[in-house]
Amino acid sequence: MPRFDLATPGGRLHAYLDYLWKDHAYLRLGFQNAHWISPELVRTNQPWPFHLAWWRRQGVRSVINLRGGGFETSFYVLEREACRRLGLVLIDFPVSSREAPSAAQVLAAKSLFQTVAYPAVMHCKSGADRAGLMSVLYAHFRLGMPLRQAVAQELNGRHLHLREGKTGVLDYVFERYFAEGEPRGETFEAWVQRPDYDPKAIKAAFKPAWLGGLITERLLRRE
Repeated sequence: MPRFDLATPGGRLHAYLDYLWKDHAYLRLGFQNAHWISPELVRTNQPWPFHLAWWRRQGVRSVINLRGGGFETSFYVLEREACRRLGLVLIDFPVSSREAPSAAQVLAAKSLFQTVAYPAVMHCKSGADRAGLMSVLYAHFRLGMPLRQAVAQELNGRHLHLREGKTGVLDYVFERYFAEGEPRGETFEAWVQRPDYDPKAIKAAFKPAWLGGLITERLLRRE
């Protein structure tokens, strides 16, 4: 039996209350952390259904959900229903904010950005970390932006990303590439496909700052 039954008034109320408080959606009522990367793609935090309706009126055709799907959480059932009602294509592309991306994820992201129906909205929960990682890959693979420029533009404090906490492992991945792969003339795509590219080892080698970890894990409770 579904945890949130949107077909009943009580189930819908339950979903919205859970979304409002447990998913911290009250913080996103008037703040979307929205930034256009290009005229065809905007990055943002988890949208409310009324946000999705607004984006649809702006011409958006697709929604890229970086939090993942296939599970009965309040944010997902509300988003899925809203996309169906509005005629938006919902794409579930889960990534982590505290793991180095695998080669398969990087290659899948490149393929996604080549095939998605634009204009599109791309979101995680806060629009800061996972959205930052994927925005870097979009700007590099889709727009042809140099990777250093893409990292500086999309993975930074302006979008509320904190590199000092555990989410800084995303920055560390690119730092390792700039130190190891770039000097050899390798593309980022080729570097992550090397036999010695090890996401688990990269995560283990990364050391977040104590204060940064406190902010992201305890204060902000980043997903």
